[in-house]
Amino acid sequence: MSSPSAAQPVDLQALNLEDARALLEHDAQNGDREAGESATHYLQRVIDGLCDLSLKDPLTGLGNRRHFHAVLGRSIEAVARTGDSVLLLLLDIDHFKRINDTHGHHAGDQVLRAIAACLARCVRPMDTVARYGGEEFALILPHCRPGFGLVVAERVREAIAALTISVAPLQTLRATVSVGGAYAPEWVRSTAELWIERADQQLYRAKAEGRNRVCLDQPRELAVSAEEKGLLFSQLDLDELPPPGVPAPTAHRVNA
Repeated sequence: MSSPSAAQPVDLQALNLEDARALLEHDAQNGDREAGESATHYLQRVIDGLCDLSLKDPLTGLGNRRHFHAVLGRSIEAVARTGDSVLLLLLDIDHFKRINDTHGHHAGDQVLRAIAACLARCVRPMDTVARYGGEEFALILPHCRPGFGLVVAERVREAIAALTISVAPLQTLRATVSVGGAYAPEWVRSTAELWIERADQQLYRAKAEGRNRVCLDQPRELAVSAEEKGLLFSQLDLDELPPPGVPAPTAHRVNA
């Protein structure tokens, strides 16, 4: 039985929604109540919009650090459960402080937006792109086998290096990124901290080796020989074995 208070309609006049509406309008979403819209539907729309904003970086529109950690945690669980190959890439803009000091913070913001848009174009819908902090970005790439990781990371690096970024009338800049990456250990429930640390070590290595390059912590591929596959897949299923004392059925050869 529901309580009397639960049945009462929402009184929008009693709620302070001005700041919430302002946030939604600033993000190009309509925070006003539509004609004929019920109070419950309107309030749900405002809440959904605020939840969406809480996971976005306001400058670039990418996922923020909170969103990144949420996806990373889910990816760790998926890898432990299914053995999927998931690649984490950390990207850092090379000499970004020099851009800010020479051209101003407005130019720095333009570079961040341009690189964020480029990253969003480089990935698949299933991938996650986030602004990790400052001039650093993060990519989480599920279903990315180790044999393709370096190719994907190099493609992203080259796309950014090819950008011509307009920062003012008649003024353009070029920027490069250093990239470090690591795969989540397959079939192992690791931690986000350890995974990030491994990718960060590779990012530090890329910067130490001259920047504008990719360094990956490649996992060891587990190969199964043809003989091992035969042993695995040609044996009878244990559930199909006859009870003790009963001879197993004889396999019949079929001549081609």
